[in-house]
Amino acid sequence: MSLTLYNSLTKKEEKFVPIKEGEVGMYTCGPTVYGRPHIGNYSSFLLADLLRRWLEVSGYSVTHVKNITDVGHLTGDTNADADGDDKIEKQAKEEGAEGAEGVEVNTESVMAIVKKYSDEYIADEKLLNFREPEHRPLASETIPEMIAMTETLLKKNHAYETDDGVYFDVTSFSDYGKLSGNTLDNLSAGARINIDEKKKNPADFALWKKCVGVNANHILRWDSPWGEGFPGWHIECSCMSEKFLGSEFDIHTGGEDLIFPHHECEIAQSQCSGSGKPNVHYWVHKRFIDMGDTKMSKSLGNVLTLPDIENMGFSPLDLRYYLLSVHYRTNLTFTQKGLEDAHKARRKIMEWMREVEGVEGTEGTEEVEDWKEKFSDAMNSDLNTPAALAVIFDCMSSSRNEGNRGDFKGFVQIIRETFGCFDPEEKEDVPQAVLDLAQKRVEARQNKDFEASDSIRDEILARGYEVKDTPEGQKIIKM
Repeated sequence: MSLTLYNSLTKKEEKFVPIKEGEVGMYTCGPTVYGRPHIGNYSSFLLADLLRRWLEVSGYSVTHVKNITDVGHLTGDTNADADGDDKIEKQAKEEGAEGAEGVEVNTESVMAIVKKYSDEYIADEKLLNFREPEHRPLASETIPEMIAMTETLLKKNHAYETDDGVYFDVTSFSDYGKLSGNTLDNLSAGARINIDEKKKNPADFALWKKCVGVNANHILRWDSPWGEGFPGWHIECSCMSEKFLGSEFDIHTGGEDLIFPHHECEIAQSQCSGSGKPNVHYWVHKRFIDMGDTKMSKSLGNVLTLPDIENMGFSPLDLRYYLLSVHYRTNLTFTQKGLEDAHKARRKIMEWMREVEGVEGTEGTEEVEDWKEKFSDAMNSDLNTPAALAVIFDCMSSSRNEGNRGDFKGFVQIIRETFGCFDPEEKEDVPQAVLDLAQKRVEARQNKDFEASDSIRDEILARGYEVKDTPEGQKIIKM
């Protein structure tokens, strides 16, 4: 069974056929680094990591590009084009002397914010066991390419200059709105887009902003044919993807909140500056994480970060499993109970994996190949991780009943490579108080005081840990 993916552009599942046989180019919209990403952001990035892993398990060579946005993302950019404060500059002002009046914010202080939150983001990805992309470009390092693309769009009459910037003319691209459904007929001035008399059409979006008027004091700025200024948010990803993957590549991933306007605008400017053909063959989007009745969002103040998850007593890999336990096109309603269940399920799989690796077996048996095929069919069906996990649990029961666990070593490795949350080297940090109780239990059993031993076991259980007696001694497992 070949891999099929749901293409957000065509609104249907399609067989995946790469541009070049055996090779895949993939671009992922990374974070704007004005704060620590929340688990909703990581859910989107995790989709890309899962897809990359499965492509590699399937034999493809993947070139993955994941950017960091460090300029040009304005506070009002959820509209097709909006002014407002640069998100990173705004954060630099807020963190400078706790936002005190008169605090100087300059290039150095802005880039210090970029470094601070970029470092946190990359550290979090390592804890979540993300594979490092081949390229992690900064928007601020791609300014020449953005200026060049803007010049091309002007020459091709897809853009025009005003006294405050250069704008893309959405009426010049007949397919504008095909990805999101927000066609020009559906968009109304003053609804999702700001009215700006300088623009030909209210939906036109900025390719380049001049440092004049409300943007006169913008800190990060560059010389351009149109005067000092900075890029629009949307053109950044078009240029970074083209720089490293070429004018046409296989897969573009992101969260569903980026479909409009960001990805819609990417399509317009990339196609119009290039050959006119679609530059991305498959658009793959992750659905929101919900917190009760609302989506998880910084603007709503209901976000959880990775340190929050760890403070709840869970491993980052428990979170990874939880996020992967739901299909990427299904909204996950986050609950602590769900995270607890994910922790328990992940531990059960890891325990089975240790059993498999602890006994001799035979590789390539017909039964093992059947289980591999069922697993592959699930993953090839638009990355159906819930079905793939169901295959794993069925296989666990079957191998234990048949007594042939040792035959599954190769399958275990495929599962590890695919899901990325079953690290055989992962160590559980057991609190010292629990370790002390476990030692007392050992002593009680040595003294044949089994009543005390059982009482201590119950106390350990009440602290959230389980004690298992094995031929190698006690094993302490977090519940």
